[in-house]
Amino acid sequence: MTIIDGDKRIAAIRDLNDDFRRGTLARHGGHVVLTRGVNAFGPGFAFAAYDAVRKFDAFTDDNDPHGEHDFGEFEVEGRQLFWKIDYYDKETEHGSDDPADPDKTMRVITIMLSEEY
Repeated sequence: MTIIDGDKRIAAIRDLNDDFRRGTLARHGGHVVLTRGVNAFGPGFAFAAYDAVRKFDAFTDDNDPHGEHDFGEFEVEGRQLFWKIDYYDKETEHGSDDPADPDKTMRVITIMLSEEY
């Protein structure tokens, strides 16, 4: 499934990102990475961060200028965090040549403390 271009392509990427992030994250051919800083606060904090990413919906023109829903900033237990989705080929060796095509793309979401960005 390849989306040609323009608004349909952006909408496809956005929908895939939202589905990936809101679902079980990894069920759609993706990986979740929690940074060392997030893990240092223990499993309860890591779970709260993961849950906040799944529920995130505070997209604006400032934090989502391309409309792809691939980045977010949020707070857990008074700590500022970011999440970011990157697009790789299925072997996670190179960038994906078409993030709108789930058959060609492995999504990787990284959840990090803001100071780790």
